[in-house]
Amino acid sequence: MFDIKEVIKHTVNILATVLFSAVAFVFFAYGLRYKSLPFISEHFMVLISVAFAVCSLLAIAFLIFYLLKNQPLYRLITCILIFLVVCAVIFFAICATGLINKINSIQALRDYIADFGNMAVFLFILFCFLQVVVLPVPGSVTVAAGVALFGPFKCAIYSFIGIVFGSVVAFAIGRWVGYKAVKWIVGKESLDKWLEKLKGKDYLILSIMFLLPLFPDDILCFVAGLSSMTWIYFLVMIFVTRLISVFTTSYSIGLIPFNTWWGIIIWIAIGIGIGISFWLICKNSDRIDGFIKNKLKLKK
Repeated sequence: MFDIKEVIKHTVNILATVLFSAVAFVFFAYGLRYKSLPFISEHFMVLISVAFAVCSLLAIAFLIFYLLKNQPLYRLITCILIFLVVCAVIFFAICATGLINKINSIQALRDYIADFGNMAVFLFILFCFLQVVVLPVPGSVTVAAGVALFGPFKCAIYSFIGIVFGSVVAFAIGRWVGYKAVKWIVGKESLDKWLEKLKGKDYLILSIMFLLPLFPDDILCFVAGLSSMTWIYFLVMIFVTRLISVFTTSYSIGLIPFNTWWGIIIWIAIGIGIGISFWLICKNSDRIDGFIKNKLKLKK
């Protein structure tokens, strides 16, 4: 029997996906047209072609899985396309404003913030906040610019304020939006089952990853929101780990340079030490995790 409601629903789903794909490509393309970086200027046509291919392939893949009624995969592609739209809009904004030329240069970013005079402190804190939530800015560049502007101590304080607020917002997004998105893709029963399997290890592993400098802790805030980690544990953990990492980074920049042979050796040794420490912690994660939870009186 012909069901007009079903036809309308399927048509809307397919058209919405095509629209997401088109919008993502348009914003990426207009952002690339500014040719803000030498790399973009040199590979403009290649980047345009890649953007078009990725957006088109995602739309085609959605259509295939939708027709095959493979719900988890076509819903996953929908979420990816929505995420691409957000990234494309942000990319267009930082290209249109010229900010992209500054966020990868310590001196350019320092000069940009310094131009705001008395408001430089508030702009720097805002920049640190946005760095966690939306801006694809290397943390080392932000901190190095802050150290050059305010000195290591003040830079650490200002960075800590912005980064902690950004981390809390990112965790909230992961907890409220991320959980619903993943539940929509795989189903509540499957998601809760996997979260239950991970429960007991996520506290410690995520805490260590936040503390160590090798991991993308900004992304980990969103991941933590999906885990079984409680708000109380996250707030305590993020306060402690961010305090240590921010002050360590602020004071280490300049003390251990990246452009000397001995500085490179030291950073390599630090990286190896961090890797070994992380392996040992993971190996004994159950005992350490239980000890932490008992001390903080948290339920397993």
